[in-house]
Amino acid sequence: MADTLTITDNRTGKHYEVPIADDTIRAMDLRQIKVNPNDFGLMTYDPAFLNTASCRSAITYIDGAKGILRYRGYPIEQLAEHATFVETAYLLLDGELPNDAELAAFKKDLSGHVMLHENIKKFIEGFRYDAHPMGIFLSTVGALSTFYAGAKDVDNQQSRRRQSVRLIAKVPSIAAYAYRHHVGKPYIYPDSELSYTGNFLNQLFKRTEPIYRPNPVLERALDVLFILHADHEQNCSTSAMRGIGSSNADPYAAMAGAAAALSGPLHGGANEAVLRMLTQIGSLDQVPAFVESVKNGDGRLMGFGHRVYKSYDPRATVIKETANQVFEVTGRNPLLDIALELERIALEDDYFVSRKLYPNVDFYSGLIYQAMGFDPAMFPVLFAIGRTAGWVAQWEELLSDPTRKIARPRQVYIGEAARDYVPLSAR
Repeated sequence: MADTLTITDNRTGKHYEVPIADDTIRAMDLRQIKVNPNDFGLMTYDPAFLNTASCRSAITYIDGAKGILRYRGYPIEQLAEHATFVETAYLLLDGELPNDAELAAFKKDLSGHVMLHENIKKFIEGFRYDAHPMGIFLSTVGALSTFYAGAKDVDNQQSRRRQSVRLIAKVPSIAAYAYRHHVGKPYIYPDSELSYTGNFLNQLFKRTEPIYRPNPVLERALDVLFILHADHEQNCSTSAMRGIGSSNADPYAAMAGAAAALSGPLHGGANEAVLRMLTQIGSLDQVPAFVESVKNGDGRLMGFGHRVYKSYDPRATVIKETANQVFEVTGRNPLLDIALELERIALEDDYFVSRKLYPNVDFYSGLIYQAMGFDPAMFPVLFAIGRTAGWVAQWEELLSDPTRKIARPRQVYIGEAARDYVPLSAR
């Protein structure tokens, strides 16, 4: 029979026909496979969800073997070259690129929500002077839940749209406040005359000048980085956003959880690890020895390899060119030469090629952020600004899905069997 999978249970000799759709079978279809009628039924065991689809989504497409990444069908390379981040955010939310009128209306919506309540300033001021910016960021996003009671009406599509726009608009201000608090400088209010990214740079770096105007090359570079980070299918933080959202929690609570997932060094902190590695190598003549140490199991090549991509990460290609443009303005980061030599040697070495270890987006992004004057502690916060567009788009898609249920994975229990309580005196 076409489009089915025939399963033979060798324990019983029974045969089962399981439908195939979109190259998947439904895990629940396996529950019919039992030895005894009272059995729970067969489950799949998939730690870290390496081969389990948790949703149907129309937002982001990835083909890891071919190095393809598309938002709503548009190749990431084209969006990075031609689009702005605001256009890309609209695309992720609405499914289509905006026309002039739609883009103008979207920008107006964002401008209307960019300011933070004055109490948020006091909230951020409550953190220690040396608090990590990502901790401030995710806590503040969660605190917004207490400011917008209407956000809890998650079944109201208009309310969901309002909260999504509000989050995209406010995260640069939250990030900038976290940064300014971290470095002990006064907060800067938004400038509506600047672009989304230009205003963020203004809130970060404005000093005593009456009007701050960002360098257009750096402004565009940061916009491109936001585009590259805007969404990436069902990664750890996006899965957290959907998992929390499935309980009908408001989007601020859900996004605080997503940001917490992103804060981990294996997710949003990976580019900082690359910088530490390059600094540890120290000089060009030490690169071959470092590569050999990795091959001998004495180190790890950070910024290479990816759970999904088994070829060159398409975002890394874009970001490498962006790095060259940034360094023409800021001066060449001395770590770049080490990075380029490390990439050259690794891509010519069968040890790495056979393992499909190619540079990913984190390999060059940290170099750009560092050249632009960002402390490494800010790297995951910058990641979160771009990813907010993807998080809210995924949240909206989840809540629009009529088949949605609260997330509740199964487990394989490996603990003790039933046993009787032993009194304390007898233990």
